[in-house]
Amino acid sequence: MNDPGMSRLLLRTPAVFAALAGGLTTLAFAPFDLWIMAVLGPMLLFLIWQKSAGPTFKSGFFYGFGLLGTGVSWLYVSIAQFGELGWLFPLIITLGFILVISLYYGLVGWLAGRFHGFSAGHKLALIYPALWVLMEWFRGWFLTGFPWLQPGYSQLDSPLAGYAPLLGVLGVSWMVILSAGLLSCLLTCRVGRPWRVTALALIWLAGWWFTDIEWSRPAGEPLSVALIQGNIPQAQKWLPEQLSPSLVLYANLTKENLDRDLIIWPETAVSAFQFQVEEAFIVPLERRVRESGSNLVFGVVQMDQQRDNYYNALVSLGNEERDHYYKGHLVPFTEYLPLKSLLWPLVDLFTIPMSDFSARQARKPLMRVGDHTVGMSICYEDAFGSEMIQALPEAAYLINVSNDAWFGDSLAPHQHLQIARMRALESSRYLLRSTNTGVSAIIAPSGKLGAVSPLLEEDVLQGEIVPLSGQTPYARIGNPAVLLLLLMSLIPALVGGIAKRGR
Repeated sequence: MNDPGMSRLLLRTPAVFAALAGGLTTLAFAPFDLWIMAVLGPMLLFLIWQKSAGPTFKSGFFYGFGLLGTGVSWLYVSIAQFGELGWLFPLIITLGFILVISLYYGLVGWLAGRFHGFSAGHKLALIYPALWVLMEWFRGWFLTGFPWLQPGYSQLDSPLAGYAPLLGVLGVSWMVILSAGLLSCLLTCRVGRPWRVTALALIWLAGWWFTDIEWSRPAGEPLSVALIQGNIPQAQKWLPEQLSPSLVLYANLTKENLDRDLIIWPETAVSAFQFQVEEAFIVPLERRVRESGSNLVFGVVQMDQQRDNYYNALVSLGNEERDHYYKGHLVPFTEYLPLKSLLWPLVDLFTIPMSDFSARQARKPLMRVGDHTVGMSICYEDAFGSEMIQALPEAAYLINVSNDAWFGDSLAPHQHLQIARMRALESSRYLLRSTNTGVSAIIAPSGKLGAVSPLLEEDVLQGEIVPLSGQTPYARIGNPAVLLLLLMSLIPALVGGIAKRGR
């Protein structure tokens, strides 16, 4: 990278190259799965910082714009198709969202530019990766959080996946960005190349070695399962006339699979309040499930008629007593409205059904299903690993139900499946993912896919899982471990920079 022509080009158009780097990074995620691009994209940004005027808010912002502009374009699909707002207003909303989230990457560029007087090696190997991943952590919880497209999710099939049970997706992200920094330093730094090659090799070899460690052990006999994907189009799902056909479809597919130990329906598969279908539908279904010796988990809307609140819920049938799980981490503007008193007209504008859910916070996201305690999540909740590990060590396996029909045949269903795979790997548990239109899947504790449904097709996904016990280091400690390591990694950089200034 000592080509003077390339350096002049970078000096003139760093923002363009930064946006290109961000766009290329999207190729690392599903459905493209070119995981090496999660390293090469940030590496290109670091090279831009080395060859131009250094890190800036502008270059970081344009990297984020390139990444999110390509990676979350699916947001437009959901608003345009189901918001009944034409094409211009959904485009403005999507663009506004992308611009806002890109500010996080601009913040990284701005903070990185504050570290004057430090060697390139210190910055690329210590400062930039630590700042980047600290930003990813902040982005994952601030204002309810948007942890989509964190670099670690792209590494499920790379040697770096071995770090997930130890440090979670943030730890994997750190190894990705650290690798990008070391590679860019190999191309631009004049001294210290042997130790950087060694460090890079150790990072990837250690990750590969960690993948062979088994963090959990069997805790019961194998369970046969059936995940029912009804493929009810989102535009029809909540129509009153669609309720009866939907219930008949799910009931018939369930009767065909009552020889299974466990049957799972997707999020709000029963597209009505539970009390409305209790006597005519759920009670007879429950009797049939109990007689067969099976268990059924289904999604429904439950109402607290005294408080006039309603909840996105899961119900377990088959035990002597039913058990319930209520969604606690709601999606802003689709499941609930922030600043409701000021923004309530937006609900009518977007014409979104069931858009005023209430949240119920349980001590742990657990539900009793048959003989086992199970870790539960509904849709977007599986994007928050620090919340899902609260189900451990009690949970013998995990269930996630979702309705990605909002996003059609876009990148979103594939990216969401990728996120679910990371949750299985972090916790070393099987994860059963049942969705309305796909992608449903049986995910092994290694994060590998055991069985996968087709997208936008009716399907019954059958397979077998093993209840497990044990606890990974990440499930035991959570994000504080990686956050502490990130902060510690900044100390040598600060000390080295101070020492250099003193000479």
